[in-house]
This record gives sequence, structure tokens and C-alpha cells, in this order.
Amino acid sequence: MAPSRLAVSTEPCCDSMLRSPLDERDADEHAASFAALGDPARLRLLSLIATAPGGEVCVCNLVEPIGKSQPTVSHHLKVLADAGLVASERRGRWAWYRVVPEQLEQLRAVLQP
Repeated sequence: MAPSRLAVSTEPCCDSMLRSPLDERDADEHAASFAALGDPARLRLLSLIATAPGGEVCVCNLVEPIGKSQPTVSHHLKVLADAGLVASERRGRWAWYRVVPEQLEQLRAVLQP
């Protein structure tokens, strides 16, 4: 008995992640934002800020939940800010952080089919 042949489909297995191709500038910007989220501590910081009551949190309240030193938390927050994912406002000696919803929406749009 001859072995059966599998039909090979030329159809894509899934929908494209993008509605249209990214140009080089957009790809660079989005890659920087996704890279910032590639660290577990930064991803956790973003989630803590995004779910904070009132939509913002003092840096002083982020050190303990992350379990890192204050300078390390500040470094991770700077990376998130440089990527445009969070914004801060100084109030006295403390900085308060909030997410930048437009930037998160842009990243979400890149991933939607």
C-alpha cells in the first residue's frame, strides 16, 4: 500500500498581527517599548502603576512590592519612561508615576489582527 500524501496548504495558518506593515521608524519605536517590557521587574512595575487606585502611585510605594532596591526601581522606571510607557510628576521629594494610555494603546494595536 502506498503511503498517503499530506495536502500542503498555501494559506497562512493565522491572521497577520498587523493591519499594515510597519515602516522602519514605527518598528524602531515599538521595538523599544516592547524591549522595555521584556524585563519581569518592569512589566510588574507597569502593572502595579496601571492598577493603582487613582491611576498613579508614588515611587516610595513601588520598592517593597518589587523586592528591589530603590535605585534599581528608579532605573527600571526610567527605562519605562524613556520608552514612553509611564510619565512622572514630582511632588516634594517623591515622584508619582502613571501609565501613558496612548502608548499602551499603540502597542495593543500592533498586536491586534
